Amino acid sequence: QVQVVESGGGLVQAGGSLRLSCAASGRTFRTYGMGWFRQAPGKEREFVAAISRSGGSTDYTDSVKGRFTISRDNAKTTVYLQMNSLKPEDTAVYYCAARYAMRDTVMTAGREYEYWGQGTQVTVSS
Repeated sequence: QVQVVESGGGLVQAGGSLRLSCAASGRTFRTYGMGWFRQAPGKEREFVAAISRSGGSTDYTDSVKGRFTISRDNAKTTVYLQMNSLKPEDTAVYYCAARYAMRDTVMTAGREYEYWGQGTQVTVSS
C-alpha cells in the first residue's frame, strides 16, 4: 500500500510559477511509476506529466510541454512538478498518482494508476 500526499498548490498570477510536491510513503518508492493529473471544474480529469521509476523517462501533455517539468527524488520518496509560465487554463485540482512498475516506463493513462492523493488546488489569475 502506498499513500501519496500533494502540496504546493495556491493562487498565482498568469506568468508565475509554482512547484507541486508529492510525498509518498513506503520503502519501495523507487519501484513506482508516478504521474500528475488535473481536473478543472466541469471537465474530465486529464493527464499532465509522468515519470518512470528511475526518473530516466518523462512524458507530458502537449499543452504543458516546455513549461512544466516533472522530477523525482527517490531518496526523499518525493515527486515534483515545476510549473512555469502558468496560464489561467492551468487552473485545476492537481492529483498525484502512483503505480508499481515492473519496467522503467512512463504511464500516461489514469486507469493505469493504483494510488491517488486527494489533490491540491492551483488557481491562476489573469
